[in-house]
Amino acid sequence: MPMPLRRRLPLLTLLAALTMGHSSPAQTPAKAPASTPLPFAAEEVGIDEKLSQRAALDLPLKDEDGKAVPLRALIDKPTILTLVYFRCTDLCSLLLHGVVDVLNRTQSEPGKDFQVITVSFDPRDTPEIAAEKRASYLREITRPFPPAAWRFLTADAATTTALADSVGFKFKRRGEDFIHAAAIIFLSPTGEVTRYMYGTAYLPADLQMAVQEARPTINKWLKICFSYDPVGRTYVLSFTKIGATIILLGAAIFLIVLVRAGRRRNRQAEERA
Repeated sequence: MPMPLRRRLPLLTLLAALTMGHSSPAQTPAKAPASTPLPFAAEEVGIDEKLSQRAALDLPLKDEDGKAVPLRALIDKPTILTLVYFRCTDLCSLLLHGVVDVLNRTQSEPGKDFQVITVSFDPRDTPEIAAEKRASYLREITRPFPPAAWRFLTADAATTTALADSVGFKFKRRGEDFIHAAAIIFLSPTGEVTRYMYGTAYLPADLQMAVQEARPTINKWLKICFSYDPVGRTYVLSFTKIGATIILLGAAIFLIVLVRAGRRRNRQAEERA
């Protein structure tokens, strides 16, 4: 059975990252083997999308000062959740730098319209390391940005695994490192998963749309006009939904006109009688 698209995309991103920097010189191309076994089972790593499901909000995480804090105490607005490990110098760094880049360019107001929460799934990462990473990435932001709008959290292995499972993020330890996908996850103010964005580069317009989509009062209206294309990794106009909406509105207006016209004729007939 072919792997579903939503799980192939992050897996392809992962494989591209694993093979980065290992291509052969152009003048002496090497013949690719017929099949190269993966160092993990396909179902062990990647993203199993859990849209509309709630993240585990009551797990005991630690903030940058080492204080216990559950996600429920932090999530009160649309939230971008990133799952990484701080010792990673490849894919995780690319992802977090991609977040910095889009934060610098988005028109949405951090701390008011949305926030970012980064959680390390490596139990060796400490609150001290989290504080250092937070300070490092905040220094790269070139716009007004309240520090409280980007938190860096840690926890033990069981806790972070439970959190990752609740949002469909699958990773596997291999030696001193971890194999994982590259994606940011959008949560509503109540902790429900509303959108996944794959890769390590994000468009400001897509982030703004995803932030708006995470707001319960706006979500249903956005879904009428836009849908997220996981292949192109961007929002696109949903012409089918727009067309259907126009037809329904047109039919409703036509019925209202008919009913009013009928009532008017009845009143005129009664007056003549």
